[in-house]
Amino acid sequence: MLDGRQARRPLQRPPQVIILMGVSGCGKSTIGQKLAKQLGWEFRDGDGFHPEANVAKMSAGIALTDDDRWPWLDAIGDWIDARRRERHPGIIACSALKQSYRERLVRGQSDVWVVHLQGSKELITSRMGARKGHFMPTALLESQFAALEEPRHEERVLTVNIAMPPSRVVQTILQFVSPNRPSPGRLISRS
Repeated sequence: MLDGRQARRPLQRPPQVIILMGVSGCGKSTIGQKLAKQLGWEFRDGDGFHPEANVAKMSAGIALTDDDRWPWLDAIGDWIDARRRERHPGIIACSALKQSYRERLVRGQSDVWVVHLQGSKELITSRMGARKGHFMPTALLESQFAALEEPRHEERVLTVNIAMPPSRVVQTILQFVSPNRPSPGRLISRS
């Protein structure tokens, strides 16, 4: 986990799109908005791509199935492809809990990076309890952690510890997005 010290695996090519992944309540939207402001990139929240039926299920405390998620993931994948095609960099917040979901979004493109915002269940539960107006109830957090497949070594994923303040999380990510970032190999953050 990158907590100001190390990355899981080197990210080869500067990103055109960054996918911020993690369980609900890990700060994807907050970090995405701050990161987009720093980079001058478009930010979209993956929740906005859910069909109404998915939102209704989650609002009722019913966990989504893979069949519910595939059209949602495809819509996000189409947005990613459009960003790349138009050469307009973007950031998308999407839980992307399973490796198959990440593969469906990344589609083998080396300029699509995944950043895993990782934190303890206790930290995220406390953050979810404090937020207002979100359709995802705290009760579904357990199902999110159960579905989460930690990124594997062969995936191009930067894992960042969200116990740090959001500004530090953003600065840590920016170190790896910067054109002056360390050359490929093991990436070491000095923050």
